[in-house]
Amino acid sequence: MTEEGYCYSRWGAKAKILNLEKCYPQLLKPILEQQRFTLNPLETISLRGTSSSSCTNSTGSIAISDGLDFTSVLKAAIAISSSLELEQLIASLTRIIIENSGAKKAVLLLPEKDTWQVRAITFIEHKEMQTILESQSLDNFRDLPLNIIYYVKNTHQTVVIDNCKTDIPGLIGEYILQYQPKSIFCTPIINQRHLVGILYLENKLTQGVFSSARLRVIHLLSSQAAISLENARLYQQAGIALQDLQQAQLQIVQSEKMSALGNLVAGVGHEMNNPLGFIFATLQQAKPTLNDIVKHLNLYQNTLTNKSDEIKDHAEEIDLDYVLEDLPKMIDAMAVACDRLTNISTSLRTFSRADKDYKVPFNIHEGINSTILILKHRLKANEEHPAIEVITNYGDLPLVNCFPGQLNQVFMNIIANAIDVFEESNIGQTFAEIQANYNRITITTLKADKYVKISIADNGQGINEAVKQKIFDHLFTTKEVGKGTGLGLAIAKSIVVEKHDGSLDVDSTPGKGTEFVITLPILA
Repeated sequence: MTEEGYCYSRWGAKAKILNLEKCYPQLLKPILEQQRFTLNPLETISLRGTSSSSCTNSTGSIAISDGLDFTSVLKAAIAISSSLELEQLIASLTRIIIENSGAKKAVLLLPEKDTWQVRAITFIEHKEMQTILESQSLDNFRDLPLNIIYYVKNTHQTVVIDNCKTDIPGLIGEYILQYQPKSIFCTPIINQRHLVGILYLENKLTQGVFSSARLRVIHLLSSQAAISLENARLYQQAGIALQDLQQAQLQIVQSEKMSALGNLVAGVGHEMNNPLGFIFATLQQAKPTLNDIVKHLNLYQNTLTNKSDEIKDHAEEIDLDYVLEDLPKMIDAMAVACDRLTNISTSLRTFSRADKDYKVPFNIHEGINSTILILKHRLKANEEHPAIEVITNYGDLPLVNCFPGQLNQVFMNIIANAIDVFEESNIGQTFAEIQANYNRITITTLKADKYVKISIADNGQGINEAVKQKIFDHLFTTKEVGKGTGLGLAIAKSIVVEKHDGSLDVDSTPGKGTEFVITLPILA
């Protein structure tokens, strides 16, 4: 019979226990005695290891059936343990505690780095429960009895105060004297001997709210909260670690692509230099030689007075006068073309230059020009659309300490994105329609105090606010499958912000265009 009473007690079978108490009170005496638990509200108590509670019926005897509502507590514990999201857990924890403790106010404090933060405040006002989730530093928070909070933090002891009375010196401070709360409860939330949080409960109107039965409930929920908070932190850390890993992988992939492009461009530039150097040197040598030949032919013409008909006919056939006049111009044009190719080769080397382990002074305009050159084939007109116009408004910029190769990658990603926008928006339009609203990219640079600003703007379709909020997110893209990876702008942002201590901002108006503004410190 005693064993049966124990089982009914654990199950919370109130009707069965009441019947047993009435019929066999002498047999249930050990169980009833076990339920007695005295609490002096003037003392500090530790709830760890406590498993008993006391409840008094109208005749003064202890009734097991008046103990905890285990079903409600179990539901509350399951609700606490069901969330792995830290913010969601914080939001629900204080509400669940209030629902099961008799408190009118619950405050959850969590450590963050070297400080303690008030993460959630739930209170009942006008019969409605409200929760504030704004994180605030405990040192600057005045709506709590800080003496009690710091005592619990330092001692890891639970504090219960009734009617503003306690035998622990120093706990009654300004807050308690001012607000006179009738019931106060503050407990550490401990997981594997580590303090993971502090829970503060308060009822300003009713004395003796935190009875032994309710303390058991709070202790049970706090224990579950300790585990859930730690799990949520680990889940959050795992999410951050996964995000960092994905970012590193994306950067490696993009860096490998840019490295391959850089090697290709550098190889092409190198291979161009040798024949270019030979052609240019040969032209420089041929030009005076050709002048000598022309001069010699002129002497022949001037001294040979009796020319044969054959010579006259041949001179007229080849238009000798025009050839002698035009040939030096052709040599000059070839020399100019060689200069142009040399400049292209130089731009290719500028774009593909390998970064060192440290920042070096760099001409931003050279980087932009080399990027435009690389993308020249996409800017040119074809049978489907006119050329995309690139306007450069360059200010007087000093050399900027940076990683040139990485900045060129940023310029490449932003300008290439603008070209993608034009190509997408031009689909379905005729050549004349596109020409009526000329595709244009405007690049503006200027110096502002200790910074340089590079604005890259297009007059495309623009983007809405929802897209703008996510445009720098990893793997976010508005392009069709296979045409966009969602890497370019995310990596551009990382390069500007993390590698150069700068900023990359976007401003856009749907129907008018988009502007990216890169801000870089001159001496980073």
